[in-house]
Amino acid sequence: MGKGRRLRQRRGWAYATAITLIRPPLLALTSRDWRDGDKIPATGGCVIAVNHVSHLDPITLAHFLLHQGRLARYLAKEALFHTPFIGAVVRNAKQIPVRRMSATAVTAFDAAVQAVHDGECVVVYVEGTITRDPDGWPMRGKTGAARIGLATGCPVIPVGQWGAQDILPAYTARPHLFPRRTTAYKVGDPVDLEDLRGKPPTNEVLHEATDRIMAAITAQVAELRGEEPPAERFDPKKHGVPEVGNFRKDERRRTS
Repeated sequence: MGKGRRLRQRRGWAYATAITLIRPPLLALTSRDWRDGDKIPATGGCVIAVNHVSHLDPITLAHFLLHQGRLARYLAKEALFHTPFIGAVVRNAKQIPVRRMSATAVTAFDAAVQAVHDGECVVVYVEGTITRDPDGWPMRGKTGAARIGLATGCPVIPVGQWGAQDILPAYTARPHLFPRRTTAYKVGDPVDLEDLRGKPPTNEVLHEATDRIMAAITAQVAELRGEEPPAERFDPKKHGVPEVGNFRKDERRRTS
């Protein structure tokens, strides 16, 4: 797992409370296979580009990043900011509100860019939601991480994760705590976007950058799983799968 780094940022009461309440159960109930965490910049603005496998993995990823001395700043659903108490927590933890599938999502982009300029570690789930791939592989990515990386010039760090879905399968509420399961993370080298920087952010440029980011994430996941990924990434649109919400519930309705 490697030696961790000391946290240099001010945590705020939300992060301090979460660390006090959540880290001990994670240490007690999970094993950790954490690789190459030293590739995450110790300071300065960066984008963590990661795959999404479970509603639990924002917590396990935050745990992993904390071990590297960084506080995760997520792009979080806007509705959370209007929820009693939870809204106060996510605001104090400097999370970034985003309204998915709407024109106002541009405000989240502006906030993420500012956070990077402020030296924050901004986490982007490049797929935009929990993967729809039947075998859990990273699926087609969205352009948010590429947009932020190209706009700021910051390093875009690909992180592959696996295992959180064994603890809390997607769109379920009952965790599987026993036997003890492993959360696995592997960090790759910064994605090379240098030849794309300074170019107009056309669809072609953004999709090329996104493809590079997703390829780098998938390579990390493949190493963790010890398997070959699919030759083609799963595309929800091609398969008629909704991009938001509980797609498995929708599938059950169609087949019932």
